[in-house]
Amino acid sequence: MIEMPRKALKFLLIKLLYCVLIQYRVSASQTLLTSGLTYKQSSWKQSGTIRARVRFNPSRCKVRVMPAGFENKKSKTKASFTPSVNSKDITTKFQEYFTQIKDPRVERTRYHLLTDIITIAILAVIAGASGWEDIEEYGISKQEWLKTFLQLPFGIPSPDTFRRVFERINPKEFEQCFRQWVQSLVEKLGVEVVAIDGKTHRGSYDRESKLKALHTVSAWSSEHRLVLGQTKVSSKSNEITAIPALLDILDISGCIITIDAMGTQKLIAEKIIAANADYILSLKDNHPTLHQQVKNWFEAAQSIGFKDIDIGISQRIEKGHHRIEKRTVYTVPVSQIPGLYQLDLWGGLKTIVMVVRSIQHWNKTTHEVQFYITSLINDANKIASAIRQHWGIENSVHWTLDVTFHEDECRIRSLHSPQNFALLRRIALNALERESSFRRSIRQKSRRAAMNDHYMLSVLAAALSNSVPLP
Repeated sequence: MIEMPRKALKFLLIKLLYCVLIQYRVSASQTLLTSGLTYKQSSWKQSGTIRARVRFNPSRCKVRVMPAGFENKKSKTKASFTPSVNSKDITTKFQEYFTQIKDPRVERTRYHLLTDIITIAILAVIAGASGWEDIEEYGISKQEWLKTFLQLPFGIPSPDTFRRVFERINPKEFEQCFRQWVQSLVEKLGVEVVAIDGKTHRGSYDRESKLKALHTVSAWSSEHRLVLGQTKVSSKSNEITAIPALLDILDISGCIITIDAMGTQKLIAEKIIAANADYILSLKDNHPTLHQQVKNWFEAAQSIGFKDIDIGISQRIEKGHHRIEKRTVYTVPVSQIPGLYQLDLWGGLKTIVMVVRSIQHWNKTTHEVQFYITSLINDANKIASAIRQHWGIENSVHWTLDVTFHEDECRIRSLHSPQNFALLRRIALNALERESSFRRSIRQKSRRAAMNDHYMLSVLAAALSNSVPLP
């Protein structure tokens, strides 16, 4: 009989132990004794039995039994056991905001509940769905979980059902429900700066049907990272008529409204002042006389170093993305600029603003100059902060909708479906922005929500909370 070396025998015994451990549950307090070595599970206070994770290192002849949920030092993320969450309470409360939408289907074809259809669509878009087939696939893959809080009398609706329903849902009713939900979040928080900007949904055009691309105007709160409202721009109109309509449906009292050059109109300024709010409007060549007058005055004032001029200055330097950006904001009361063109027609106008941006790249330096008019008093720091927050609607909303939710690539374009699907994306964006326990990008949050039902409920719970999200 050939005698097996002691080291080889020890290796085989440990290998056998490894195979056994990965098939059975190991008690949290269990101590394993074999081959004269002691293998004791790492201390862990969770009671009951757990599924063990085993680490085996043949070179050291050592087995480490790690409980599931133990800290992963490599990823620096603690995998915690998620407490039980009442999914029905959360989803029912969320559904209440959308019960006012009228079902556009005839009664004999209502096999699926409208609330089920809307809820599945919202959850799927949060998880990254970009079309009707994606929504159905999400519903099928999560059907057992969805049954815990949805009725689903005939299972998951087909892609055609989702399409037909959202083609016919009244967008105004859908937007009204959306605003009521957002209002429940911000009514106790207050909103200081509201940025308004338009966006063209490039994929929604149809050349054969001569259908123009959908263009919407949205309002964004940078402080709370929320889309506050959305309205469609008529195909025979532009943002000049859509912005007043959006202002009418928002409670902007006490807010600072920031708008790009398209919205720099006398009637819009008057409407904002009448609503007991303030404005900061971008001044460009669409008002050539006023723009040139302001430009000439600042150039002359700079040449003498703003001597004997009541001017406010705010400066900020930021480093990031392989560049150094220096922003200098100059503010001056309108009384300092004699003979300002049509001053009396701009309601509440008090201050003229010049923003100089110097951007230093690794191989070049660029300079930009932008002018604004505002109803705020001459406070350079406050005005500079509001202007900076306005850029959030481009960086945090439009960019995210295009890159994460693929809005420009979406070819949904029939009847009301482009407008309604755009609102689904904004609901998803708001919900993901509100969730702050997982400090990652919107894309990573969306992926986790798609894979983890507990995290999806956390997103919905955050969307119902009126506490301020962490930055």
